[in-house]
Amino acid sequence: MNKSAITAAPIMPVLADRWSPRSFDANYKLSQHELLSILEAARWAPSANNGQPWRFAVVNRGEALFDQVVADGLSGFNQAWAPRSSTLVVVSIQTKLADGRENNGALYDAGLSVANLVIQAQELGLHAHQMSGIVPAGLSNAFGLHEDIRPIVVVAIGKVAPADQLEGPAYEREIQPRTRLELDEIVLHGKP
Repeated sequence: MNKSAITAAPIMPVLADRWSPRSFDANYKLSQHELLSILEAARWAPSANNGQPWRFAVVNRGEALFDQVVADGLSGFNQAWAPRSSTLVVVSIQTKLADGRENNGALYDAGLSVANLVIQAQELGLHAHQMSGIVPAGLSNAFGLHEDIRPIVVVAIGKVAPADQLEGPAYEREIQPRTRLELDEIVLHGKP
């Protein structure tokens, strides 16, 4: 399925072609090389004061913990399609700085890290779908996370599969064209 973005100016193909499918090939398994490459890209994201507040828990389809993440860590709609992905990456943040103060930039920094992860997956011919529909307490329990480590998103990664393996709203969302607000709607000052 071609979902290449129609842009106002040229952008890198890896960005133009990136989209978040729900239909994954349930037979595809990420290789160690692919997983390492994706995590390395995430690791090398920029962060305030080089704090690197992101933390990852990686589970692969077929592992008991994968099933637990789906059952206890994902909310409703995501539980239906995420099990077909090859790998789930639970992204958490360190909520406190070394001196005990709140880490106000942790979400932003983790977002940069996840963006690197997603783009690297796309570069490898894979796709990623980020889910904010999660159950943080279920994820914290599954991985025994310290109270200062807070799950914020789960990323499903794998090979895209035909949309027709999905049903109902998931299928409808899968076949919709990609859209974005126009630049005039999001650039508040200094419009090109």
